[in-house]
Amino acid sequence: MNAVIIEKHIISFIRRVTAGAEGVVIGLSGGVDSSTVAALCVRALGKEKVIGLILPERGVSKLQDVQDAEELARQLRIKTHIHPLNDILDVFVRTVPFVDSNKSALGNVKARIRMMLLYCYANACNYRVAGTGNKSELHVGYFTKYGDGGVDFLPIGDLTKTEVRELARHLGIPHSIVDKTPTAGLWRGQTDESEMGLTYEQLDKIICGMKMSPTALRRVRELHGTSAHKRMLPPVCLK
Repeated sequence: MNAVIIEKHIISFIRRVTAGAEGVVIGLSGGVDSSTVAALCVRALGKEKVIGLILPERGVSKLQDVQDAEELARQLRIKTHIHPLNDILDVFVRTVPFVDSNKSALGNVKARIRMMLLYCYANACNYRVAGTGNKSELHVGYFTKYGDGGVDFLPIGDLTKTEVRELARHLGIPHSIVDKTPTAGLWRGQTDESEMGLTYEQLDKIICGMKMSPTALRRVRELHGTSAHKRMLPPVCLK
């Protein structure tokens, strides 16, 4: 991958899809994907037109991730706002108590609360919501429908996780962010790879057409098939 060419291509894309907007808002998790997207948005639009929202959950999110997000924002010199999810989430759980005993459903609620906060800022400021999903996650549906999948554009949506890391290093993203274990941060101990049942290295090689074990290939095919609805608009019954 030629990181210089990819950077220029994505910067041009961001400028094109945000034409008519005042800027962009992005959820900063302290991970490599959101950090890379934030850096690209700043290069495309200028630091004054980028807002970072840090959306942790007290008692669940790692302090290091919050600190990494804050440090990345200082490095990029963008404005940030921190909104812990707990107050909103607590009200939701009191209203729909059964969700508290369903880890998957509760995790999706958290992702959708984050989406609502991002769009609240976007609506108020005439901004666009920058998505942080990469090609690897999109391929196997590792995102929440109408949660982190609810965005206006996907700057790194055609880059595998391996390629995102390579681009991040080119952009000067700190090694502590680039090399950390990927997680959606929706519950304690969660990691992307343990949930998917395969590593990003395996997934990316399969996406790129390289030979991998039959077990890994079956797993990718299974995830891709069961998540197909996430990658499509809702079907319309035509008259």
